[in-house]
Amino acid sequence: MLSKDELKKALDEAEWSWLKAHAQRGAVIIVAQSLLLLDVADAIAQDAAQQVQKWIDQGFLTKPTQQQMNAWDQESGRKFLALVVQPYVLIQDRFH
Repeated sequence: MLSKDELKKALDEAEWSWLKAHAQRGAVIIVAQSLLLLDVADAIAQDAAQQVQKWIDQGFLTKPTQQQMNAWDQESGRKFLALVVQPYVLIQDRFH
């Protein structure tokens, strides 16, 4: 289990081209702007299932749609904040 400090060290930016394969296998989760990416990663790492489910139900955690992925394919160098919490890759749009 990763600590919040370990998660913070792993937080980085990633280009869409690096994330695309993960999205195609269903592993990418978009974190809404209203949430802190580290808080979501920590909840997943700590297996806080009720909190994570609440965010999903509220629409704060979603998987990218094909339409979103197609749009990102058209944007050269499109970047996201990204954090891997196995088996997921959490992304947040902070650069657009």
